[in-house]
This record gives sequence, C-alpha cells and structure tokens, in this order.
Amino acid sequence: MVHAEPKHGIAMYGEPALPADFKHLPQANPDAPKGGEIVFAESGSFDSLHPVITKGNPPWQLRYMIFESLLGRSYDEPFTLYGLLAETVETGPNREWVEFTLREEAAFSDGSPVTVEDVMWSYEILGTEGHPRYLGAWGKIEKMEQTGPRSVRFTINTVDFELPLIMGLRPILKKAQWEGHDFQASGIDVIPIGSSPYVIGDFEPGRYLNLERNPDYWGKDVPFMQGQMNFDTIRYEFYGDGDVVFEAFKAGEANTYRETNAEKWATQYDFPAVQSGDVVLSEIPHKRPTGIQGYVMNTRSPQFQDWRVREAMIQVFNFEFINQTLNGGREPRIQSYFHNSVLGMEVGAPATGRVAEYLSAYDDLPPGAVEGYALPASDGSERNRAGVSRALDLMAEAGWTVQDGVMKNEASEEFTFEIVLNQGATQDRQVIDIYAASLARIGITPTISAMDSAQYTERTNSYDFDMAPYWRSLSLSPGNEQRLYWGSAMVGENGSRNWMGVESDAVDGLIEEMLTADSQEDFQAATKALDRVLTAGRYVIPIWYSDVSRVAHVKELHYPETLPMYGDWLGFQPELWWYEE
Repeated sequence: MVHAEPKHGIAMYGEPALPADFKHLPQANPDAPKGGEIVFAESGSFDSLHPVITKGNPPWQLRYMIFESLLGRSYDEPFTLYGLLAETVETGPNREWVEFTLREEAAFSDGSPVTVEDVMWSYEILGTEGHPRYLGAWGKIEKMEQTGPRSVRFTINTVDFELPLIMGLRPILKKAQWEGHDFQASGIDVIPIGSSPYVIGDFEPGRYLNLERNPDYWGKDVPFMQGQMNFDTIRYEFYGDGDVVFEAFKAGEANTYRETNAEKWATQYDFPAVQSGDVVLSEIPHKRPTGIQGYVMNTRSPQFQDWRVREAMIQVFNFEFINQTLNGGREPRIQSYFHNSVLGMEVGAPATGRVAEYLSAYDDLPPGAVEGYALPASDGSERNRAGVSRALDLMAEAGWTVQDGVMKNEASEEFTFEIVLNQGATQDRQVIDIYAASLARIGITPTISAMDSAQYTERTNSYDFDMAPYWRSLSLSPGNEQRLYWGSAMVGENGSRNWMGVESDAVDGLIEEMLTADSQEDFQAATKALDRVLTAGRYVIPIWYSDVSRVAHVKELHYPETLPMYGDWLGFQPELWWYEE
C-alpha cells in the first residue's frame, strides 16, 4: 500500500501514472481557447439549486459544475486522483487514515479562502444531513481533525482501501453561506457558492439555467485544470418531452445533442444543418463497462419478491423484436452489470477458480449465480412463443395462472403492477408500450403512469413504484458506490440508488471483498462474482448498449484528439470540449 508521505495524487492500486510535475492531464488540450458557449437541451425540469440533498429536483449537473473536491479524477487511469483543492494527499501504511493539505490559493467564487473549517463542516453536514450517497463513507470515519493550518486528517474505523480516494471526492461547500439556513430545505432561495470555474448566472426554474465563467477563478494555473472548463457560458435548456429536445437541437436552440438511439442516428440525421456541414456527427469510442440499463423491478413490492416472477418478466420482454423495431437491430444487448469489460461474468458459463471460491462462502445465491446464467433470446418475431411459454410456466410455479384471460392466484387476485415513467422519456414509453402488448399475452395488464420529472423523482426517491426505467453507469474501478447502488443498508434509505431493494448477504459480502482486495486479481474475481449474483438475481430487464457515444454538435465545438480511456461523452463534455470558430 501507499507509504506515509505527502504525494500529488493517489491510485487505488500502485502509483499514479503522472509525475508530481505533470503539466496537464493527457486527455486535456492545454492550448484549447477559452470562450464561447455550449448549449444543452435537457428533457425534464428543475425546481431547486441544491444538488447535495434528497429534497427537490435540481439539475444534476450542478453537483459537478459548481463544487470542487479536494482531489480530481483522471479518466485516463482506472481509479487515480490528483490534487485539486488539495496540493497533497497522504495516507497511512495500510490506508487507515488519509490527510489532505489545501492549496494556499484555493478560494470560493466570492473570493473568500477555502479553509480547513469549510472542509470539515462540508464533510460533517454531508455525512449527517446530505444525500444518502454521502452517508456510508461518513459512517466509517472514526475521527476528523485539523492537523495544520491547511491540513485535515480522517482516521478510518474499518478496512477500506478505497475510502481515502472517496474522501477526496466530496464536494466542498462554503460554511458561512449556510449559517441561518435549513441545509435540508430545497429551492432556489440560496444560490450555492462553490470554488469551481463557474457560478450560477441567469435561470428560470423549469426552463433554463446559465453557468457563467468566473473571471477570477482561483485554480486557473493548477495543472489538473489545464485545458479543462473552456467555455464562457454553459447553458441548459429544459423541455418537457424527449422528442421536443431533438427538435430544439435541429432548430438551433441547442448546439450539442447526444443520441442514444442507433436507428435514429442512422436515419434521422440528414437535416439541412448536417448536409451543410454546420452540424458535425461524431462517433466517440469508449472502453467502459456497459453498466446496467433497462427496467428495474422493485422487490419491496410483493409482486416481484419471487425470482421466478422476475424471470417470467424477463422472458416475456421480447428484446430482439423491440431492438429491431426501435434500433433496426443495430445494438447488442447488455448481458450483465459489468458486461463488455474484464470485470464482467462469463455469460452462461459456470463459475471457476477464484470467482467460484468467493461464491462458495454464501448460501443465499440466486439460481444461476454459480452454474451460469444467460438472458433469453427470442426468434425476433412479435409473438415470442418460446418466451411466452416459459413465462407462463414460471408464473405457474410461483402460484399464478391465467384464469378467464387474466393472470390470477388461487385466491383469484389479479397480478398487476405499476410502471412509472418520466413523461419526457420518449424512448422508454415506446419500449414499455411494446412490452405491455407482450404482457397482455400472459394475461397481465400493467398500469403505466407518466409524470413530470419532479413527481418522478419524488416517487423513485421513496421507492413508490413497482417497475421503472433504470440506469447505473459502472466503471472499471467500482468501489464504495456499490453499497449505495445495491447494499442492504440502503434498502430503507430514501434517495439511495438501490431501487430494486437488493438485500443479500452475498451482495454485501462480495462488495466488501472487492473493497478490501489487495491485488488486482482478487479485485477482478470479487467483482465478477458480484456481477454473477446481481445478474442472476433478475432484478433488471436489460436493454441495449453501444460501444460508441454518438454526439451531434455544431462545427465550432471541438474535443481533444486524445480521448480519456475510461470516460465517454459524459466524462468529458463539457469539461474537455472547447469552442473555436
């Protein structure tokens, strides 16, 4: 592990790739001009500017674009952080503590210095009153203490080699700004002050938000920031419907747009601005795991507590037909949570070696976790006879049969459930409409509830749904966030990412094995074992993925030739893009 001495960065395993005197991140263009505007068209709305609590519906970008952290992540390395607000990081021999020393010049956007007091207050308030994403790490801190004029040390009460890195990524808030305010109250009354290159400018709740460059940004000479945050203005335009978002881009109301539908990309991007060369179509490759995207079943609901019912829902979901209808069959299916990477399970094959050893320690494994599990594949026809037949058999095993055309149990209670959707998510509605037609073949009629983004956020934060669209992006360096995604402790915590309600000794234990692994080999094996348990748990009906990001943008927007190895469009737009006529 890392020896106790101040360093310019920290890596999960080994040492940072960049030397202490590095000039810029390899994926950043230090010669990128500053200026111009990037305009995003967003589906949804917002009613709050407070992005670090559960209440309200803030633009998700604020958490990253307004606040800075002690360390910053380089997406060109698996999990490596370099000094941002902190000039150095130091850990104990076994990472039983971590100490950060602030840069003397670090300052908030109002010119006031970032102090150790601000840092300590930020960690405590986030760990006690903030969003659940911050609570787990705070519970592992035995002691927080100021160790020098610009230094703070966190003593860790458990074995967690990743925690020192996680502690370096917490947003730092200005303590004085919140005196006399209820930290847990959402809204727009308090305009958050951060230390980033941007401040909140003009905005109208639900319609638009401008982030404006701070001309006095303290960190313009920090190596980590060279070539980053190049726009004078970052603007977000909000629309209530996904189709309107695309039309707004075509009309020039936004100057960049990410397309997630391969069929649409192939057939609907020949509009005049593309033909004239004013809009450029960029396909940007990435090397990250697929993550999991699809439709999650909430096991807090009695309908979905039986794995056989969940498997039946997967069997009746006619992926091949849906993919052909919506994507022209162009996209492959997500096969597991870490699919398309070295961390992914071997699809359909039995567990072997170290992976099997990890799994052998648990008694609550779902069927297929050890023996092997693979998603069903239909013949591509609309009827999906084999999938429907298998679904009926599984439902019968679970006590449900079709009676007078309706799926019921022995007490003649109807099997039904509610699918909640964000009304702006056009693609989800298209998928669910096809899925509902398939469910009708086995006597199930779900309730489909489309709602505005604020209500959708409220419903999903409180787990008030049976099925919902679900997306968890995963990296090649998974860590403590896995507890937030599917740890048992999160099942009863509103606002967590554990929408499916996983409560499994195997999942919890394998996350711990992953976090405490002291070699890359053990880390990969533990993650593969976790991937098997989650996938065989049948919590999510997976859809498709793409190994490229499809971004349409005006010709004045540019991105670096050197792409970050582990990030895609989400990882470097707008951070590494620039505007140049």
